[in-house]
Amino acid sequence: MSLRINDTAPDFNADTTGGPISFHDWVGDGYAVLFSHPKDFTPVCTTELGYMAGLKDEFAKRNCKILGISVDPVENHNKWKADIEQVSGNKVDYPMIGDPELKVAKLYDMLPADAGDTSEGRTPADNATVRSVFVVGPDKKVKLTLTYPMTTGRNFDEILRAIDSIQLTAKHQVATPAQWQRGEDVIITPAVSDEDAEKRFPGFERILPYLRKTKMPH
Repeated sequence: MSLRINDTAPDFNADTTGGPISFHDWVGDGYAVLFSHPKDFTPVCTTELGYMAGLKDEFAKRNCKILGISVDPVENHNKWKADIEQVSGNKVDYPMIGDPELKVAKLYDMLPADAGDTSEGRTPADNATVRSVFVVGPDKKVKLTLTYPMTTGRNFDEILRAIDSIQLTAKHQVATPAQWQRGEDVIITPAVSDEDAEKRFPGFERILPYLRKTKMPH
């Protein structure tokens, strides 16, 4: 069954380049980004892992951990790190899950149940659907999912933007409009009455009967 927004992210134990983890315990009371790769030593993923390493401080500011996963063994990941650093100039020091038995890939519905139980002999094309991003909240619920084709590198600045929105809207009864960036005006949700909106968001602007905008709350 596919994972949907607000589903509990499946818990799992796995070996990583940073040692063994239990996912829910590892997430703790913050946010986490789990992003997957079909195979080690693939060109697009090499650029992605390096760019993500360069954003580590930005994710840390948002109390958000980074966790990579590829179906290859951890020892392969450790060898891959040198290539990633050479290409990007960034050292990968966030953990990367080894999933050689395809357990996590299946658990997160990135591969079908009948995909077998080993990464051995599988090509990137065999694992083409292992190209997803999951944002998980402190409540261990899935907050966002994105899946990209192998030939399209992911935009991790967009992931940061989405996390800004997710965290803001979890704290206040607001939503963010198309193309929103941190600091810009937000939308007051329909759950807030006009009377309440006047108290909480004084001077809000009514664009349409159902669309009210206000300054971003802090």
